[in-house]
Amino acid sequence: MAADLPGWTSPADVRAASLRSWTSGELLRELDAPTGLHPRRRAIRHPSASQLRTDYARATAWAASWNPPPRGCSLEHVTVGANTIGANRLPGAAVFDSAGDEIAFLGLGREAARHAELSRRVTELDPGLRTWALRRPLELLKHGGDALTAARVAIWLAANPSPGIYLRQLSLPGVHTKFVESHRRLIDDMLAVLSPERVLAGKNYARRHGFQAAPDRVRVRFLDPAQAPVPGMLDVEMTAAAFAAVALDVERVITTENLVNFLALPEAPRTLAVFGGGYGFAGIREGVWLRDVEVLYWGDIDTHGFHILDQLRAHHPHVRSILMDEETLLAHRDFWGREDSPSRAALTHLTPAEAAMYADLQSGTHRPLLRLEQELLRWDYVLERLPRAGA
Repeated sequence: MAADLPGWTSPADVRAASLRSWTSGELLRELDAPTGLHPRRRAIRHPSASQLRTDYARATAWAASWNPPPRGCSLEHVTVGANTIGANRLPGAAVFDSAGDEIAFLGLGREAARHAELSRRVTELDPGLRTWALRRPLELLKHGGDALTAARVAIWLAANPSPGIYLRQLSLPGVHTKFVESHRRLIDDMLAVLSPERVLAGKNYARRHGFQAAPDRVRVRFLDPAQAPVPGMLDVEMTAAAFAAVALDVERVITTENLVNFLALPEAPRTLAVFGGGYGFAGIREGVWLRDVEVLYWGDIDTHGFHILDQLRAHHPHVRSILMDEETLLAHRDFWGREDSPSRAALTHLTPAEAAMYADLQSGTHRPLLRLEQELLRWDYVLERLPRAGA
C-alpha cells in the first residue's frame, strides 16, 4: 500500500531513517553519552488539503496506519483543510524522547543492553577504551566477547611496545596466535586510542609490534647442476637475508610464483630459478648482486601479475617479463579464468607493451575480469619460448 501513497511518510519510512542512525552507531553513542540530540523530531509528510479533497479514502487509510503510534514514539499532529474541506487532524511528526525510545521503536533493545554491558566491561579493562567504544559501538557489539579479548591484547601491546618475543609466546588468557591474526584490525584500532603517538609501519604484523618473526625464506633451484653447492643439491631453501647476501655466480635468474612451473623449469647453463615472491619479494628486493645478472619474471597474466612486476622493477629496473604478453594470452583462450579483485593501481615501471596489456586487462578489452594463470600455459608452448626469452 505504501508504494501507492503519493509521497506521504509511512511508519516504515521513519523506521528506515532511524535504522540509518543505528547503523551509523549514532543511537548507541547517544544512549551511552547523550549529546542533546533527543528529543528527536522526525517530520512526517502528510496529505495536503487538496489531496484530502480528491483522495480522501486513501488519506484516511494512511492516517490509520499511524494509529496507534508505533512503540517508542509519540506523534505531533497538524490541522489540515480547516478553510476548505473542514479541519482534519493528521500526524505531522514522530517524536522520540530519548535514544532508548528510538532503539525500542526499532526493536533493538536487547542489542542495546548487550552493548551497554560490553561498553562497561571494556571500560573497566582500561578507561581509555571508552573513547574507542563510543567511536566504534557497532564493532564492539559485533565482536562481543572477542572485543574484550582484543582489548586485553591492545592493553598489553600498549604497555610492551617492544616485547622481543615471538607472537606465539604471548601469554594472555584466551589469546592464541590465530586469535591475534584474525583480529589484527580490531586490536590495532584499540591500540591507536591507547597509544595515539605510536606509529605502526610495515606489512609484517609481528615485526610491526616489536615481536620477533620467523625470517622470510627463499627457495631456489640450480638449473645448472654444475653450480650446485653440493653435488645433487639442486633445490635449496635459505633465508631471504642469506639470498640477498650470497651473490651466486649465475648469469640469469628466473622467478616464478607457481611451484610446478618452478620444479619443471629445464636445465639451463648458469641459471637459477627462484620460487615465490609475490608482493613480498623477500630477498629479491634486497639482493644487490641481482643488478649484475639477467632477471626474468614469469607471473600470471592479470592485473596483479603486472602490479608485482612493477614493484619488482622499482627495485631492479632491468627485470624482463616473460610469457606475459598478448600472444601468450590469445594462444590460451581455453584456459582463461576470472580475476575477482583486479588492481586499480597506477603503475609507472612497465614497458609500453606491458602497460598496454595492463590497461586492456583493467578495461576488459578481451573479457571483463580476465586472468590467465601461469600454471595453465601449455608446457610445449613454454619450452619453445624460454630460450628466446633469455637470449
